[in-house]
Amino acid sequence: TRMQTLQVDSVQRWMEDLRHMTEVECMCVLQAKPIGVEEDAQQGELIVASGVGGGDQVARNNLQTLLRRALVVSTELGKMFQRLEKGRWQRVHSTAVRANCHVRSLVHEYSAARNTPPEMQKYEKSLLDKCMELTNITERCLHTDDEFFLKSMREAIHEILTDVSDSFSNMIDMALANEIRLLIKQIDSSDSVHTIGSAISNLLSLTQDGPQLCSIIAKEGAVVSLFKICRQDRFRDLYAHALRTVASICCVEEGINQLDK
Repeated sequence: TRMQTLQVDSVQRWMEDLRHMTEVECMCVLQAKPIGVEEDAQQGELIVASGVGGGDQVARNNLQTLLRRALVVSTELGKMFQRLEKGRWQRVHSTAVRANCHVRSLVHEYSAARNTPPEMQKYEKSLLDKCMELTNITERCLHTDDEFFLKSMREAIHEILTDVSDSFSNMIDMALANEIRLLIKQIDSSDSVHTIGSAISNLLSLTQDGPQLCSIIAKEGAVVSLFKICRQDRFRDLYAHALRTVASICCVEEGINQLDK
């Protein structure tokens, strides 16, 4: 009878983990699907194109999707911190499983669609390893009522969770910087008023998403690129647009530093 109970418990735990993983997979696919796509569009991918040709809309889609997916992961990690403090071990583990699946899905899809920068790759491997460690260690806490053991595990999990949060934030910043770099490259290399105007619009839109993105945009050299546009007579129709974007970037210290330079 005890063996049957253990087997049933194991199956139930496996089914519960499977449910969390499939829910995450469905959520990832739905979040990545644009509304009203064309029939031949590739649905369910994080990055919808390589950025060659029609790059304006692609860049915007990539960045917005990346931000949405990052928010989902950050939300799950935040829930884990809260549930860990309350000692809700079943929920801690289920949240760890979901976060692990979200992170793996995001990393694999982004890597498949982009040449991941070398400095970003080291964060990817470390992050995936820590996510798996988090899933395994939280599962161990389901099988005991030993308060001393659970207290030590809570401290260990909190440390790993903090590392995961920091590594994930660094990786997302690098991915965002990579996408922003492509927009700035369009401004620097294109002769088309339409292409440059679209890239500037995308940057301006991103500045509205908070100071963190403004700092990344500033660090990637957007202020210099925008001022170069303002020094060319052929782009006079873009002057106001470019200066408005500079003003938005300069709401953060890094933007002001770039402006001073």
